[in-house]
Amino acid sequence: MNMRFSSIAKALAVALAALQLAGCDKNVTKDGETLPILAWHSMPASEFTLERFQELAEAGFNINFSFTGSLQDAMKGLELGERTGVKILFTCNDLRSRPDSTAALVKDHPALWGYFLRDEPWCGDFPDLAAWARKIEKADKTHPLYLNLFPNAIDCPTIGAKDYRDYVSRFIDEVGLPLVSFDHYPVKNDGLHEEWYENLEIIRDEASRNGLPFWAFAMCVPHWHYPMPQPEHLRLEMYTDLAYGAAGLQYFTYWTPGPGSDFNYHDGPITNDGKRTPMYDNVKALNTELQSRAGVFVGSTVKDVSFAGEGIPAGTKPLEALPEGVSKLETDGGRLLVSQIVKGDKAFLVLVSASIDKTVGLDIAFSRGVRQVDRDGKYVRIGKKPGQFKVGPGDELIFRIK
Repeated sequence: MNMRFSSIAKALAVALAALQLAGCDKNVTKDGETLPILAWHSMPASEFTLERFQELAEAGFNINFSFTGSLQDAMKGLELGERTGVKILFTCNDLRSRPDSTAALVKDHPALWGYFLRDEPWCGDFPDLAAWARKIEKADKTHPLYLNLFPNAIDCPTIGAKDYRDYVSRFIDEVGLPLVSFDHYPVKNDGLHEEWYENLEIIRDEASRNGLPFWAFAMCVPHWHYPMPQPEHLRLEMYTDLAYGAAGLQYFTYWTPGPGSDFNYHDGPITNDGKRTPMYDNVKALNTELQSRAGVFVGSTVKDVSFAGEGIPAGTKPLEALPEGVSKLETDGGRLLVSQIVKGDKAFLVLVSASIDKTVGLDIAFSRGVRQVDRDGKYVRIGKKPGQFKVGPGDELIFRIK
């Protein structure tokens, strides 16, 4: 799909102080634990003002990606990013035509996050992309280079790959970037497309095999065969991304692409003529919540991902053994993604709905006292007694079990 770009980069993982278990009013997130959240296809250069960047930051975005053509516009973006605390995924025509000197010019700018190469490359593009990347890296060995891969819905032989895993593996081996980003928007007009889960499985496998972080998306602009995203759609996409181990989150798109496209983009967070929509408020609310729970995910390792319930998505695996500290986990037949996350001496259990239209009944019990992480990032004692929960469409539950 034409304009996407999955975000970027090297692990912004932050080494953290251990969370204190005592006190139910403690917050899961400590200072310095921040999820990277990128606005893909953000404001055009003609809208680069302090007010627009402040608006972006207020919505919870800390990385901006705009399609800037001129070096002058790209530099203005860096200046405004510095003033508002927003990092910049940098791109301009000069980065392509004069990559070494352009990178040398901006590499010490405090707002620089990294460099954008391109979106959705074919395998035949890999040699040129690798050569381009090495020129930038020669001038700047600190900031990451980013490009975004196709989803597994692509016809792989058409783009030069045997299959999707071959596409991802070859990209990692041949282009050699410090992160893997991909776009897949699973909620379409006819429902949730479950090949998305297999896409996450492959991306996670290949990134992990090479010791790389991966970044993933949620879709927040209706277009083509994608409906108006509802809060439950955004929640399901973002929390599933995190449950699989995504190190960075991205939204496609922040600024609504202009008219003239067959994709018929409309009503993103900011319209093409610069007006806020209800989507802006939905995204802002979710970003605030995600940062409140950042301490669960930043610097953590996903130990295992499986599914409880009936109808396990293709390419995934069922839950076969209870997670550590759990003595019972049963659903009423509805599906839940079960992610087991470790962070130093701490362990979390993240349960995410695998439905956008059904509520899942959950019966869970623990072999020791645990705490639930609420939406404000606060620990709530629930002990080890059995609990009955209703997990709504696209919703999630997070427990600290160790």
